[in-house]
Amino acid sequence: MGSLKLDLYCRIYPERIDHFDVLPDSILLLIFNKIGDVKALGRCCVVSKRFHSLVPQVENVVVRVDCVISDDDSSSSGNSASSSASAANKSRHPISSLFRLFFSGLFQSLTQLITPSPRRSIVSNTEDFYDIDQNSVTHHSPTQVLKNFDEIKLLRIELPTGELGIDEGILLKWKADFGSTLDNCVILGASSVIQTTNTNECSSVCNVDGNGAESDNGSIPESFYTNGGLKLRVVWTISSLIAASARHYLLQPIIAEHKTLESLVLTDADGQGVLYMNKEQLEELRAKPLSASSASKRTLVPALSMRLWYAAHLELPDGTVLKGATLVAIRPSEQPKKEVLESEVNWVASALEEPFGTAARMLVKRRTYCLEMNSF
Repeated sequence: MGSLKLDLYCRIYPERIDHFDVLPDSILLLIFNKIGDVKALGRCCVVSKRFHSLVPQVENVVVRVDCVISDDDSSSSGNSASSSASAANKSRHPISSLFRLFFSGLFQSLTQLITPSPRRSIVSNTEDFYDIDQNSVTHHSPTQVLKNFDEIKLLRIELPTGELGIDEGILLKWKADFGSTLDNCVILGASSVIQTTNTNECSSVCNVDGNGAESDNGSIPESFYTNGGLKLRVVWTISSLIAASARHYLLQPIIAEHKTLESLVLTDADGQGVLYMNKEQLEELRAKPLSASSASKRTLVPALSMRLWYAAHLELPDGTVLKGATLVAIRPSEQPKKEVLESEVNWVASALEEPFGTAARMLVKRRTYCLEMNSF
């Protein structure tokens, strides 16, 4: 009689089924890889023991940095207010000193949950982690956060801003590929960007340069050398290379620890610069010792060969007009010239996202200027 009552009760009030328990681990990992964001994955860890055990196996991870703090700022944790203000001012210009990347306290859950030993302190390495009391927010370096993942293959890190403090209205985009040192770099700059709405407006903008002269015929005008135009482009080029080499330097601990990495991208929310490393380049860095500039905390840039294209006005198919458009393609001087020339057009155009890839394809058809730069 008792068993009949129990059976009747189970039929009336059936046990609730957790549908996630029905899914195999491979499907859950596929979902986690689609999520990617390390903050969201940290939240997933607290859902269940099963999720807690699967998150460290995620292969595709995206890390969005909340703030950038220099070494000087992080060392003075006692004065949090001035440290925060100084960090905000320096976040746009961190090239002169090594800057560290920190994450808000949300990552604490990820660090606590995935740490192998329950007695292990979160602050396991003061070189990688600092506690900074900024409205009860704890900051973690990317090395500290990512060490909890065991099988990362695709890693994307996004800084809150670009390093180069440029004036409003100026366009500056760069992409650099690195192995143990710089493999190549493409830089696109323009003194201003104008969005036109009709053909008449475009023609009035495109036919006259900043000095009232007719548009160029494919050559750099004489005024470019005398009005500071060339000097400005040199500053853009050197600043972009320093920013790229500083990013590369900061990635060394992550690359050394995560042997499974096959693709690494370090970009910024402004879309200013992208550092990219593929599987072969990552293996090259692990095999060859890093050529680093210890004084400036960045990777040493080798002697370079540069090819420059310029247009006083460049009208894109979508109606956008780039004034003072400048494209610079950079490779180490030791690379064979034939290899550079044969692959140049495709390589330069594919380095930039649209519509800037189109701008690059248009610029490389113009007159080419060659420059050389010593290692620095």
